[in-house]
Amino acid sequence: MKNRFRMIFGAAALTLAAALAATPADAKGCIKGAIVGGVAGHVAHHTLLGAAAGCVIGHHAAVQREKAQQNQPSTVAPAPAPTPAAAPTKQQ
Repeated sequence: MKNRFRMIFGAAALTLAAALAATPADAKGCIKGAIVGGVAGHVAHHTLLGAAAGCVIGHHAAVQREKAQQNQPSTVAPAPAPTPAAAPTKQQ
C-alpha cells in the first residue's frame, strides 16, 4: 500500500512538473513585487502571504504600465539619414 501511494504521488508530481515546464514564464513585475510584499509581510508575520500578494500586485502593475506605453504615441524623432562621406582627395 505504501509503495503504491509513493508511485501514484510520484507520477502526479512528474505530470505536474511537466505541465508547468511547458508553459512560458511571464514574471513581469512579480519578482520585485514578491520581494517588497515578502518584506512587508515579514513585518506582519505573514511573509509568504505578503510575497504572493506582492507578486500578483507587481505583475498587474507591470501589465498596466506596458498597456499605457503601447497606447501612447512615440515622441522620439526619427534619426536623420546618414550623409555619404566625401571621397578622399589625393595630395601630392
